[in-house]
This record gives sequence, C-alpha cells and structure tokens, in this order.
Amino acid sequence: MSKGKAAAQASHAAVSAAVKTLRQNPTLFNKWWNGGQMKVVLAVDSEVQLDEIESRIRRLGVFVTKINDAGRTQLPPGTATALGIGPHNLLEVEKITSSLKLY
Repeated sequence: MSKGKAAAQASHAAVSAAVKTLRQNPTLFNKWWNGGQMKVVLAVDSEVQLDEIESRIRRLGVFVTKINDAGRTQLPPGTATALGIGPHNLLEVEKITSSLKLY
C-alpha cells in the first residue's frame, strides 16, 4: 500500500483505539490524552503477523482495534491493514512489539 494509504489506515487505527478506550475506560483515556497522546507506528511483514500480534495483545487485556480496508482504492475489501493498540502501559505493549521496526 502507498505511504498515504498507510497513513490513513494508521489514523483510522489511532482514532478507533482512542474512542474505544474513552468509552470503556475514561480514566485511562484522560491519562493518555493529558500525557501528550503518544502514538508509535510500527511495521509488520504480513497479515498473519498482524493477526498474531493482535491475539497476543488481547491476551494482555489491552484495548486493540483491527482496521480492515473497505476496498475502494488499493486493496481488496476486508484486507487487514492496521491495529490500534492501547493506550496502555508502554512496557507491557513493548514486550510484544519491541521486535517490530518503526514504519
């Protein structure tokens, strides 16, 4: 996917994760919001790896949102493109994501 498409998908993931957290844990959301809204964009090698990370993150009890593309431009409908993870304790999330490269 193009860099612009990737940026849009990452934006969808960030907004979705933030809204999910706000609805389910306003205290955690406010801590993240007032702390500067940290966001990190990482790359995976495949959709399989994305699914594996999603599963591991969910087992930690961290809020996670998977973004699936609508298929209107570059990708087939339903293609998983991004995960919105957190907000959550950075050290816990890094246990799973530390091997990924920055995008």
